[in-house]
Amino acid sequence: MSGVRVLLTGAAGFIGSHIRRELSAAGHEVISLDLMVSAAHGPAAATPEGVARVDVRDGAALDAVLSGVDVVCHQAAVVGAGVSAQDAPAYASHNDFGTAVLLAAMERAGCRRLVLASSMVVYGEGRYRGERDAVEVGVRRTADLDAGMFEHRCPGTGEILTWESVPEDAPLRPRSLYAASKLAQENYAAAWASATGSSVTALRYHNVYGDDMPRDTPYSGVAAIFRSALEAGRPPQVYEDGRQARDFVHVTDIAAANLAAVEQPLPGFVPLNISSGRPITIGEVAATLAAARGGPAPVVTGRYRPGDVRHIVAEPERARRALGFAAQVDPIEGLTRFAFAPLRDSVGTFAPTF
Repeated sequence: MSGVRVLLTGAAGFIGSHIRRELSAAGHEVISLDLMVSAAHGPAAATPEGVARVDVRDGAALDAVLSGVDVVCHQAAVVGAGVSAQDAPAYASHNDFGTAVLLAAMERAGCRRLVLASSMVVYGEGRYRGERDAVEVGVRRTADLDAGMFEHRCPGTGEILTWESVPEDAPLRPRSLYAASKLAQENYAAAWASATGSSVTALRYHNVYGDDMPRDTPYSGVAAIFRSALEAGRPPQVYEDGRQARDFVHVTDIAAANLAAVEQPLPGFVPLNISSGRPITIGEVAATLAAARGGPAPVVTGRYRPGDVRHIVAEPERARRALGFAAQVDPIEGLTRFAFAPLRDSVGTFAPTF
């Protein structure tokens, strides 16, 4: 595809910086924006060369940069599961209001294509099956968790359920403040696409890791938290029994998926799982990182956090069919490299104020 003009929000962030390089290397003109909030970049971080310091909640500022833009790649967001209910205004302001302002500005500019950074958190729990049928699960019982029974059980029979991969048409039941904000972004984008005849490709990232990931904060992904413990000479603390299944996808694959979405317009609103397609347990993540760094070995604590999702693993086939995208980095190989990858410092001990 010949070069297009792309407006990239969150361009200086962990994921955004990789996408910026991928788009530029493919010959696209990239207009790069980032608010540079200290929670993500640190209080003294300089705005990178070629990135404009713009808040997506500022419609006038967006009007000034959207002229002639073919597609918007929207990565700007406050991330993480949320530490407390006091984080809700920040998520609503930066993620949801910011997206609404961006969509309105795109309509004014006549830009009709959006690639949206969404997340697997919109599903909440994964999908489960009993001996014969699919079973809808809720929050696990405290008595079971206290007894070390971490798997979901069938409400009727008590049998232990097995997890299945989650397709894009699975029910959306967010379980955290961040998840609620990502689903709201999708809903605004879907309604905008319907009202304006535009197209939205919503990329539901699974557990992203890789070079330039923020160091250990309450908002970091678990791979960075394990990595920080190992760097300090402490064993990674693995919750529950360590058998929670996830899909870890390398940030270079995330960037490749965004390039594919920019170059392959899809009609209407299309959500796609972006994942490695190779499930791994949290215990395996910790063990892989510890082995690569030479220890100490992880400690499986048996502790739990109320409301945590037990298993969430993606069904990746729709992205392959729609975009020709398939992840290239195997999780074991990628996590082994990640054990010594460069990380970014941040002060993400709280969500930014709204």
